[in-house]
Amino acid sequence: MEEEKIEAAREPLLSSNQGRPRKNKYALGCGALASMTSILMGYHVAVISGAQKYMQEDLGVSNTQIEILSGILNLASLFGSFAASYTSDRIGRRATITIASAIFFVGSLVITFATNFVILLVGRFVTGIAVGYALMIAPVYTSEISPTSMRGLLSSLPEVFINSGILLSYVSNLAFSGFSVNISWRLMFGIAAIPPAFLACGILAMPESPRWLVMRGHLGEARRVLVKTSDSPEEADARLQDIKEVVGIPLDCNEDVVIVPRSEKNKENIWKEMFTDQSTPAVKRIIFTVIIVQFFQQASGTEAVVLYTPRVLAKAGLKSDTELLGATILVGLAKLGFILVATFTSDKLGRRLLFLLSAGGMVISYVALGFGLEIIDWTHEENFSWAAVVCILAVVAVVMSFSIGFGPLAWVYSSEILPLRLRGQGASLGTVMNRIMSGVVAVTFISLYEAITVAGSFFLFAGITAIGWVFIYFCLPETKGRSLEDIEMLFE
Repeated sequence: MEEEKIEAAREPLLSSNQGRPRKNKYALGCGALASMTSILMGYHVAVISGAQKYMQEDLGVSNTQIEILSGILNLASLFGSFAASYTSDRIGRRATITIASAIFFVGSLVITFATNFVILLVGRFVTGIAVGYALMIAPVYTSEISPTSMRGLLSSLPEVFINSGILLSYVSNLAFSGFSVNISWRLMFGIAAIPPAFLACGILAMPESPRWLVMRGHLGEARRVLVKTSDSPEEADARLQDIKEVVGIPLDCNEDVVIVPRSEKNKENIWKEMFTDQSTPAVKRIIFTVIIVQFFQQASGTEAVVLYTPRVLAKAGLKSDTELLGATILVGLAKLGFILVATFTSDKLGRRLLFLLSAGGMVISYVALGFGLEIIDWTHEENFSWAAVVCILAVVAVVMSFSIGFGPLAWVYSSEILPLRLRGQGASLGTVMNRIMSGVVAVTFISLYEAITVAGSFFLFAGITAIGWVFIYFCLPETKGRSLEDIEMLFE
């Protein structure tokens, strides 16, 4: 009887989806606002790309210390992702986003007024915690608030906003590069303290995640949020029934507030379900897929391109600060532009196709970049040449390819394949893998290219990405157009 009720609720939903309903502006607004922390994240990740030269001149920071400052942001985000998993379950998704904004504010101020490497390190660590918060909570909230017809679009917003932040950091690098050495880099970091103050206020107008509300027993409030964020009343009913079934609330329960038993034992059971013999083959495959997708997103090496673009372009023959930082903005524009392409096409073309195009394009681009750099080394060409043009175009092609698939869709795919009961812990595991690999790439890239040359580094990234393409081809099923609660069946 209960299964019949679910199917009866889903039938109108399917018919409404076939009629191509108009985009839900309320859900779009909520997703966009929740993803604003991702702008701050992208800004802080990439701003050191152009600021590092001035930090070295002002405070005497070494190349090794630059690697540490770049990598500590990602490694510190591990603490943030675990903390966000805890707070998002305890106090809600919305409050967790507010906490992330506050931590970004504090970290920006610490870095701005730093007088030595140790204080810089503390500031980057604090900011890294906020990065972990943003990485974990923004994709979860947007996937839970979005209707099925817009899930690809809304779930891609965090990545769109991350790349908007990266582009803004590149613009900031160029805009403040004309100031004195001891002021320029401080302005680059200090301006990032302004947005969190306004963002924290805006978040108060957002609704709480309907899934979190149901998990807390607030069915009446969850129903009101679902009506606003669904394409039709029928879809709202179907989504509510799906969530109630997963949480363990009787499907015929229509009270506004119910008691949902929760205990630490339940949390332990969640971890057991993921990692012990109690877990089903489908759950094991889902967790494995989340971790491996996040591994390849960062092991592909794009973090090196984001953090060290001026250094790579300098190897290609660009000399002046204006040329280097201007070309970096071009890279940022290409990255953001193709993120938008993926955002508006993932629900039409599907995740799998874009993943394959993305990984294949990155392999080709890395190989072209490697050969271009090798030719420059062989010819000892010091002036701008045709090989330099190849290198610049290859760098742009790398970020374009990454942005059309791996960039936004790794987070979309990871969030939507995780069952509700595992979503908080599973998303944290994916974020941990993502940040570990991001930190490893950031901390080791300068040492890596000093050991095997810049060209050799990109040949290595090409090989890793090619392995990722094979994994995607054989192991990733298509999730386009399926409800979050139905996707688990794909991994049976």
